[in-house]
Amino acid sequence: MIVAVILFWVAAFMIFWANIGYPISILLIGKIIHRKEKTRAKYEPTVTVMIVAHNEEKVIEEKILNVLNLDYPKNKLSVLVTSDNSDDKTNSIVKKMIKKYPERNITLYEVKERKGKTNAQNEAARIVESEVLVMTDANAMLDKNAARELVKFFTKDVAYVSGRLVYSNSMDSLTSNTENTYWDLETKIRQIESDLQTITAGNGALYAIKTKAYHDFPPIRCHDAAMPLYYSLEGRRAVTNNKAIAYEKAGEKNSDEFKRKVRMSRGVAHYILPSIKILNVFKYKWFTYFYLGHRTSRNLLWFNHILLFVSNAFLVQYSVFYLITFIVQLAIYAIAMLHGVIKTKSKLLTFISYYCMTVLAQFIGVLKTITKKNKPFWEKAESTR
Repeated sequence: MIVAVILFWVAAFMIFWANIGYPISILLIGKIIHRKEKTRAKYEPTVTVMIVAHNEEKVIEEKILNVLNLDYPKNKLSVLVTSDNSDDKTNSIVKKMIKKYPERNITLYEVKERKGKTNAQNEAARIVESEVLVMTDANAMLDKNAARELVKFFTKDVAYVSGRLVYSNSMDSLTSNTENTYWDLETKIRQIESDLQTITAGNGALYAIKTKAYHDFPPIRCHDAAMPLYYSLEGRRAVTNNKAIAYEKAGEKNSDEFKRKVRMSRGVAHYILPSIKILNVFKYKWFTYFYLGHRTSRNLLWFNHILLFVSNAFLVQYSVFYLITFIVQLAIYAIAMLHGVIKTKSKLLTFISYYCMTVLAQFIGVLKTITKKNKPFWEKAESTR
C-alpha cells in the first residue's frame, strides 16, 4: 500500500506541475526578473526563405506571393521551395511562378524520395548560400515584417530565432479555440524563457537560423524540438520574437487535431531526457530548469496518467478519498470519450476532451516509437488549408 500511495502522489504532482505548477512558476519569475533582448535593428543579411511542401497545390502560389511581398530588400531575399516528392500540381505551379517573376530569385528543389519534412530541409539546405535561412510551412502566411523581425535577433550568441504562430481561425470552432487558448499560454511561457536565457522548443511555422549553423537531423526528428535543444546544449541561444508573425489555421475538427498531435508526439520518448548533460545546472543554468519543468514533465504526462490511474485503482479499497479520486478520473475519461458523440458547446467539456486527446496522442506516439511504426512524414489536415 505504501508504494502505491507514493506512486499516486508522485504521479499527481507531476501532472499538476506539467499543467499548472511550471506555468505559474515561470510567469512569476518573469514578473520578478526583467530582461530586454539585444537586437541589431539595422542588420540586413542575405536571406533565403525555405518553403517545405508536399502536395500543396491549394496554397503554394499564395504562399510564394506572400514571401515575395515581405518588407525586405529584394536583392537580398531568395525563395526556395523544397518539394517533398509532390505528385500534384505543386511543382508546375512553382515553375510557373519562376517564369512569371524572373527578376526574383525563386528556386524549386525537388526531393526525389519522400522521407518527410526534416529530410527535405536537410537536402535543400545544402544549396543555400545566404547568411540566414528562414524556414516556413506552405500554409503559414507571414506578416510583412516577419523576415526583418527574425534577423534582427541574431546577435553573437543566438543561433536560432522562432517566430510567433497566430491561429487565424481561433473563433471558428471549439477545437480551434481550445488550441488557441493553449497556444497563447505557451507563447507567454516561451517569451519568458527566451528573455531569461533560451527556449526549449520552437515553432515549425516560422523560424530562422544562421545558415552556417545548420545541422542535419534524422528525418524522424522535427526541427521544432530538435534545433533549440541542439543549440542550447552547444552553449548557443535559441530565442523567440513574437513580432515575427505567421498566420495559420488550427485544426477545426477533433480528428484533424488528434492526427496532428500524434505526429507531434512521435519524439516524446526521446525528448523526455535526450541528454544527461541537461542535468548540469551549473553549466546550463536556467535551461536545466526550463527543460525539466517544461519539456520533461510534459512529455511524461502519458506515463503519469497511467501511473495515477493504476495506483489509484489499487488504493480504492483502503480509503473513501481514493475512491472519490478514482471516480473523478473515470468521469473525466468518460466525458472525453462521449464528447465526440454528444454535440455540446461547453468550453469546459471541450477542454477536458482536448486535454485527454493530447495525452492519448502522446501515448500513441510512444507506442509507435516502441513498435518502430513512426514515420517521418504525415498526411496534412485539410481543415488547416
